Amino acid sequence: MYILKNAWRSITRSKGRNLLIGIIIFVIAVSSCVALSIQEAAKQAKESSMEQLEITGQITMNRQQMMAGRGSREEMKDALADMEMMSLEEMKEYAQSEYVKSFYYTISASVNGGDDIEAVDVSGTVSDTESSEIAGDVRMQTDAAMPEGGDMGRGRMGEQGDFTITGYSSDEAMLSFLNGGSRVVDGEMFPENDTGYQCIISSELATYNELETGDTITLTNPNNEEESYTFTISGIYESTETSDSAGNMMRNFSAAYDTANQIYTSYENLKDIADTSETSAVVSTDETTGMEMSTALRTQENGTYTFADIEDYEKFKEETDEQLGDYYTVTSNDVSAYEQSLLPLENLSRYAAYFHAVVLIIGGIILVVLNIFNIRERKYEIGVLAAIGMKKGKIGIQFVTELLCVTFLSIFIGAGAGAAVSVPVTNQLLEQQIESSANAREEQIQSFGREMGSMPGGGFKGGEMLDESAQEEKEFGEGSALTVRNYISQVDSATNFRVIVQLILIGILLTIVSGCVAIVFILRYDPLRILSNRD
Repeated sequence: MYILKNAWRSITRSKGRNLLIGIIIFVIAVSSCVALSIQEAAKQAKESSMEQLEITGQITMNRQQMMAGRGSREEMKDALADMEMMSLEEMKEYAQSEYVKSFYYTISASVNGGDDIEAVDVSGTVSDTESSEIAGDVRMQTDAAMPEGGDMGRGRMGEQGDFTITGYSSDEAMLSFLNGGSRVVDGEMFPENDTGYQCIISSELATYNELETGDTITLTNPNNEEESYTFTISGIYESTETSDSAGNMMRNFSAAYDTANQIYTSYENLKDIADTSETSAVVSTDETTGMEMSTALRTQENGTYTFADIEDYEKFKEETDEQLGDYYTVTSNDVSAYEQSLLPLENLSRYAAYFHAVVLIIGGIILVVLNIFNIRERKYEIGVLAAIGMKKGKIGIQFVTELLCVTFLSIFIGAGAGAAVSVPVTNQLLEQQIESSANAREEQIQSFGREMGSMPGGGFKGGEMLDESAQEEKEFGEGSALTVRNYISQVDSATNFRVIVQLILIGILLTIVSGCVAIVFILRYDPLRILSNRD
């Protein structure tokens, strides 16, 4: 009790010195609170978003591995030509894994229209200048976005039609409608697992052909125009998704790449059509290339696995890669794509950590120096206390207690001030970081002389995060869009109980460090010599 009373008297007696120490600790507390709050906000944003993010993955061909060890370009071409996508039945077997939350799949085909429906004409929507600037990029992205072993152009895979019809295994597979990019505005969505040949068409296509719900449309096989299929329009949808110049350029290549010419139905309907077409197909051999040509409707099947969290995905990948061998692999771009949105916040968090470390080091050094001067000024007081029988350890504890009182009072005030400014400061710095990232990307664009293309299989488009499966579903309608990073631009809260606890621990650490210096000096002093040399 005597130590506490004496410490308090010393604090009130030396107000100027303790006020200076308090101001320094206050600055450290405010700076630490802001820095820790930025780091905590980044951590919370990532954890919260990862909890809401549903991880999806696909089993794809490993082209790099397939070409490895091939001696010549011709051998590589032959290896790629012999590539076969994994069948849906095989994909379903892997979907039985305990780590898979659900599995959905789609089937797509390029078709022509009968006499009762004509594709929306999109020719001439891109200028010659735009065309020359992005044509090469579009072709590159088109090749990258196509599923392994697929080609909807001429040759092995047949003719390209004017429409793309996609069949979905379930409502879960219709990502564009789930995330709000598309919605039915008239009629209703066809039932899951529909076998009645119902479909939905875009409002543009309906207006262009004066079609309504309940009308029927005829679609034909581009490789055999005598092979036709009749669908009933159950609903009409609108899409709010937009395309960039690259997407518009791909529309010029074929009307099937336009969103207006996208037709959706159930997997069962399109699969039944594909099986029937395959049964009645005529196979011939091209005399020039030696490639077998078939009049069967060309289709592509894509399967997507969903996982509850990243841990399940990693376990599934580890489990499955052992069974798949070298030519197949499990991939998912959801996590990496989303981490791109956190990039400015994480960069800001890293800079805050560096700033925090500098503040603590400089602040700690200043406190140590002030305590050294404090001890030197109070040598006579130390000598008197030691002379009357107080142990040097207790004298050191008194000095530490004084510093603790000043420290905690300053941290309490500093924490309040830091909490008040942490959110606006974080958002302001985050805005600057995003602007810096945008400027860096602009410099890249200037270096390339054009907009950079997106990497195949994942990213953000129009503020919407797309996984590889979603991009494959869009490949005929909108093409492979350029990446638009949807950065997290603000935080709603930063300072929490964890930050306060960290501030308290920082205060204790600073007190212990500077207090230890005081104790070392006290132990070195000889009370008799101090009293005899008071001058």
